[in-house]
This record gives sequence, structure tokens and C-alpha cells, in this order.
Amino acid sequence: MGVLAIAAVAAVAAVALAACSSPTAEEPGATSASSTAASGLEGSITVFAAASLKSTFTELAAEFETANPDATIALNFAGSSDLVTQITEGAPVDVFASADEKNMAELTDGGLVDADAPVDFATNVLQIAVPPTNPAGIATFADLAKPEVKTVVCAPQVPCGSAAVTVEQATGVTLAPVSEESSVTDVLGKVTSGEADAGLVYVTDVIAAGDAVTGIPFPESSEAVNTYPIAVVKASKSADVAQAFVDYVSGDVGRYVLESAGFGKP
Repeated sequence: MGVLAIAAVAAVAAVALAACSSPTAEEPGATSASSTAASGLEGSITVFAAASLKSTFTELAAEFETANPDATIALNFAGSSDLVTQITEGAPVDVFASADEKNMAELTDGGLVDADAPVDFATNVLQIAVPPTNPAGIATFADLAKPEVKTVVCAPQVPCGSAAVTVEQATGVTLAPVSEESSVTDVLGKVTSGEADAGLVYVTDVIAAGDAVTGIPFPESSEAVNTYPIAVVKASKSADVAQAFVDYVSGDVGRYVLESAGFGKP
């Protein structure tokens, strides 16, 4: 074989070797135009979400921002009814996530959210939260009605409070709470501080609280399953980013994070 032919073969081999040693999109650490390209989403949005979503939405917002570097999310958590009041009074918001369908309906009925916009993305049920030592010896829902037990619940207009009323009506057990709070976060705070013997919160709140409380499930909770809807608010100035976040929450990533936190499927 001539010198030129040998050189040509060597060159081809070198090119082939380089191609084999280059990472592909399927290999760890590989890069590609599709994986490094910007998402195209740009802008800032404000998300109003039910207090029971604080842990999951904080995580999802951070992951969304990582996936979309030019988009930012500000979060505001409170009882769903309080958030609806803020929105109807003109608070700037792009996305609303409610702990029940009733509060979302107030916005659709008021023309602040398109009627076909809300997407159901999770469900939740109540659970009794008590201090780790359970000093009042709570074991059942009926125990919460004992006169010596200091029980705290959400106010009736708040989804967790409305669920508690539904359970009361279904069981015939009437509670006499020492206080009615504006969110599950406030109820949980009363229990963890020792101000209450028991509180009615969501199962997800008990899970998120870790060792700070003990959760006591009760079968009657199935009488009041709360469905969580999310929607873009009409007045959003970054509707594309807002809709992308709604899709993210209701998609595979959101479903995984929510179910890991104890939420049920919609």
C-alpha cells in the first residue's frame, strides 16, 4: 500500500475514533443543542396557593426556575378564602391554586378566571394532629368533641374548615373548638406550640411536620375529600409563563412531588 493510501486510512480511523469517544445525548454528562437551549420562557409570575401547598409548591417553583432560567416565581401562601379576597380586591397575581373547588368557583363566577381554565391537580383528606405524646389520649374523631379536649380547627370558610363541617354532619359529632384559624398552618401551629390538644389538618400537613406532631387517621375523613384546582388568572401579564407553571404542576413532575408529599390523585 502506498504512503498516501496509508495516510488516508489513518485519517479515516482517527475520525471514527473521535466520533466513538464523543458523548451522546443518551450518555451521562452528554450535552446537545436541545438540552442546553433556553426554554424560551421569560418573565416573572406571582402564584397564590393554599397554605397546605407551601412545601410542595416551594419545591416545584424552584425546580421550574431551574428548568427555565429566565423565569422567576414569587409565592404567596394563605388560606384559600383569604387569597380569593386578595385577588378580588385587585392583588397582582398570575396563578391561583386553591384547596377546594368552591373558592376557585368564586373567581370563575366573578370573571377573574376563565371558566374552562381550572385544572384539578391533587386531592387531600383531613387527619387529626396531636402533640407527639398525645396528652389528651385522642384516638377517634368523636374524641375531639369531649369537653376537656382543646380542639382547634380551620374557620368554616376555609377549605379545611369546610371539610371538618362536612365530617361533623356525616357523623353527627358536633365539635366545640377553642379556636377557628384562617389556615391549616395556623392550626398546626397551635398544636405544635402546646396550645391545643388536637387540630384538624390535612394528612399532608402531618407528613410535612415530621416529628413535631403525631397523625391520627380516622375513617370518617373519606366523607370530605378536597379537590385542588389551579388556574391562570385573567389579569396575568405573563400568561405564557403562568400557563407553563400550571402545566408543570399538573404534569408528571408535579404529580410526583405532590404524591410524594401525601396528596392523592385528582
